[in-house]
Amino acid sequence: MSNTQPHEEHESIIKTPKQLITTIVLSLVVPVIVIILLVKLVTTGDQVGAGSDILGPEATQKRIAPIAKLELVDASGPKIFKTGVQVYKAACAGCHDAGAAGAPKFADAAAWAGPNATGLQSMVANAIKGKGAMPAKGGNPSLDDFEIERAVVYMANSAGGKFAEPTEPKSAPAVAAAPAMAAPAAAPMVAAAPAVSAPVASAPAAAPTAPAPATNDVGEKLYKQACAACHIAGVAGAPKFADKTAWAPRIATGMDAMVASVIKGKGIMPAKGGAANASDADLRAAAQYMVDAAK
Repeated sequence: MSNTQPHEEHESIIKTPKQLITTIVLSLVVPVIVIILLVKLVTTGDQVGAGSDILGPEATQKRIAPIAKLELVDASGPKIFKTGVQVYKAACAGCHDAGAAGAPKFADAAAWAGPNATGLQSMVANAIKGKGAMPAKGGNPSLDDFEIERAVVYMANSAGGKFAEPTEPKSAPAVAAAPAMAAPAAAPMVAAAPAVSAPVASAPAAAPTAPAPATNDVGEKLYKQACAACHIAGVAGAPKFADKTAWAPRIATGMDAMVASVIKGKGIMPAKGGAANASDADLRAAAQYMVDAAK
C-alpha cells in the first residue's frame, strides 16, 4: 500500500474578474497617491500661501513709494558725473539700440567702423552739437561735455574701438567768502512825536488767486531721458514734439491706445521707448506730457 496523503489546496482571494480589476487599479492608484502626499509634505515648508505677504512691510513700502524721488545735492560739493553706461541708457539707447534713422547700432562693429575712424574728438563734437537727426547732447542739455565723452567712448569701444576712458575733470576750488563789513554806529535816538490818530479806511479784500496748474514732472523727466532723442526732430516718422498737426491723429485714438503702443513698441520705436525699467504709470505720464504740449 502506498502512503499517499491528500494535498491541501489554497484558495485565492480573487475569485471573480471584477475583483481582479479592482486589485489592479488599486495597485496602481495607491502608490501614486502615497507619492503625491509625500511630495506635498516635503515641500510644504518652502511654500508661501498665495497673498500671504501682500500686507508685509516690504510689499507695503513698494506700493506707497513715490514715483519720483527728490535728491538733495550739495551745491558747494563736487559734481558727481554719470558713467558712460548711465548716459547711454538715459539719452542714447532710444536710437542706438535699434539703429534708428541711420544711427550706428550699439556693438555693431561694421556700423561703427566709419565713426571710429574719424577719431574720438570728432565723434564727441558731433554728439555735443548734434548731427543729422541726433539732437545736441542726445536731447538732454543738462549733460556735461565730459559725460557725453564718456558715453561716446562706451559706445565706440563696444564696437571695437580702443579709446581710453576720459579723465574726470577736477572740481573748481570753492570761492572764499568776502569779509563782512562793520556795521555803522547807531545814530542817537530821537523821541518821536505822538502820532495823531486818524480813521483808516479798511483795505479791500484781496481777490482769490487762481490755483497753479498741475505739473507733470515725472512725464517731463522720462520724455527728456528716453523720448526726446527722436521726438525733438521727428526722427523716422515720430510725431515732432509740440507739433499739433502731427499729434492730432494720435490723440484721436485715445490715451490708452497711445500708451499701449509705447509699451509694446511701434515701428522703429523700441518697447517702452528703450526705458526698460520705466513703469506703465511713468510711460503714461510721458505720453500725457507730449500730448499736453501738442494741444
